This record gives sequence, structure tokens and C-alpha cells, in this order.
Amino acid sequence: SQRLPLTSTSVGLDFGLSRLATLSTGDLVANPRHLARRTRRLALLQRNVARKKKASKRRALAKRAVARCHRKISDARKDALNKLTKRLVVEFDTIFIEDLNLRGMAKNHSLARSLSDAGIGMAIRMLEEKAEWYGKQVIRVDRWFPSSKMCSGCGHVVSALPLQIREWTCPSCGAIHDRDLNAAKNILAVGQTVSAHG
Repeated sequence: SQRLPLTSTSVGLDFGLSRLATLSTGDLVANPRHLARRTRRLALLQRNVARKKKASKRRALAKRAVARCHRKISDARKDALNKLTKRLVVEFDTIFIEDLNLRGMAKNHSLARSLSDAGIGMAIRMLEEKAEWYGKQVIRVDRWFPSSKMCSGCGHVVSALPLQIREWTCPSCGAIHDRDLNAAKNILAVGQTVSAHG
């Protein structure tokens, strides 16, 4: 392992689907959507395979083109996540993230494809590995903590906040929140409190 210089800064990180990551600093990381961008090309290639005669040379070639397209998507995703996770461990000493139930989320079919496309599970693994390697810390915050539903300004918790609502106004203090940024700020605050009290 090799130590990176300490920066004495912490960050709350909210992984999501509409954006890959939102930092409590206000920094927003777009979801590159590698799969979505190449889906049309992939569909064309797959249709091409279906049209070829079974066990023919041309079918084998078409299948190879599909595999190549999948590999390109996977490489692009890995590259983007590598850059993001390296940047985070360089900039911050402690990174607080939500302990997401990725298995449960993947069972929801409408989320499953976006989840695998964003590569959230892979991002978390990379982040934890790099943090360990460079002498930084990743701390997971309890998944039941209402990070999205709690106002990071006054602490008021709204009873429900459906996934499609990306911005909301706190009924108690009137603060207007970007859903993910508010969650990231709360993850940082609760993470620091828990760390301070062990």
C-alpha cells in the first residue's frame, strides 16, 4: 500500500441512478450511461445475430461483434469509475457512503438495468479498495437512516418522498433541496456524528 497525503477533509457521497454520484460539497458526477449510449448499436448487432443461419460462420462473426460491443461498454464503465474513485481518495480522507441494499434494489426490474449500467456496486468496491490501499477511510452509514427524506437544514423528516421527486421543499423551514445533494449532506453529518461517538 502507499499513503496519500492527508487533506483533513471528509465528504458525504450519495450514489444514484439519475447522477452517478452527488458529493456533499455540491459536486455532481454525471452518470456516463455507457450501456444506454451503446444500446442502439448493441440491439442492431443482436438483431444481426438472430438473422444469421444457426451454426454458420457469419453467425459466429456476428456473435463476436456483440461480445466486442459488451466489452467496450464494460471497459468504458471501469475506466470512468477508476477515475472517479481515485479522485475521491486523493481529495478526501474520510468518505461516508450509504450502506445500500444493492441486492434488493436489483430485484426491482425497473431499476436493475440502470443499476448495472451505473455500476454502483463496482464503484463502492473500488472506492473501498483504493481507500485501504492509500490509507484513507470509507465509512458506511446505516441504510435505514432517512438521508433523502430529512431536511439537512433543520432536521425535519418528511413522511414520503417517491423516487421520481428530484427536488423538494421542507415544510418546516422552507429550504429547497436537490434530493441527492440533501442526502449527501445528511450522510456526511450522520457519518461524522457516529464516528465522533464511536
